[in-house]
Amino acid sequence: MRTKLAILGIFAGLVICGPAAGLSLSDLSNQDATQGLKDALIQGSGKAVSQLSLPNGFLGNPKVKIPLPDSIKRVESGLRMIGMGKQADELVTSMNRAAEMAVAEATPLLVSAVKSMSVSDAKGILTGGDDAATQYFKRTTSAQLTQKFLPIVKETTAKVQLAQQYNQLAGQAAQFGLVRKEDANIDEYVTRKALDGLYLVIAEQERAIRRDPMGAATSIAKKVFGAVQ
Repeated sequence: MRTKLAILGIFAGLVICGPAAGLSLSDLSNQDATQGLKDALIQGSGKAVSQLSLPNGFLGNPKVKIPLPDSIKRVESGLRMIGMGKQADELVTSMNRAAEMAVAEATPLLVSAVKSMSVSDAKGILTGGDDAATQYFKRTTSAQLTQKFLPIVKETTAKVQLAQQYNQLAGQAAQFGLVRKEDANIDEYVTRKALDGLYLVIAEQERAIRRDPMGAATSIAKKVFGAVQ
């Protein structure tokens, strides 16, 4: 709470004395606060990517593990009864491996989003809720990450026969409202779930930085957050 109030004080100082005094200590503090925030976000998003792109980063984490689409879940027991349990398990593994490989490519876009952040963006994040930075990432990177992830996911799931069968059958079923359109293609489903998992872990990293900026951030961020405590 003291940290947030102190940060608010920096921006309040800018409003009060910045325009009249030109480049001032308050202006410098504002620049430092923005740079410190950027460093903290680059570190936090980097940790999220590193964690999820490891082997079993998705598959071994119950919070982000990608399950079978609901339409397959409903018939999963039947698949196992007719000896297709192995194929179902193979599909789950393939989906999560695809997510792990796709997320590994996220860092450049996340870093770019941070570097292009405006002072106004930074102020909104610093004074926002516990997931304000995560929401910023969602707004600025979702579309580009979707385009980046989808080809990687497709290449992986293309090796699984059940995935191809699912796309054919679910695509037809979606026309009759039997399967949700957003779940009718396994590649789009996995891509969406991979993004959900990435933003969830970024949010966890963000909360950690807010709770303990001195321990979670880089040296510049430590200096900034230490000064405003």
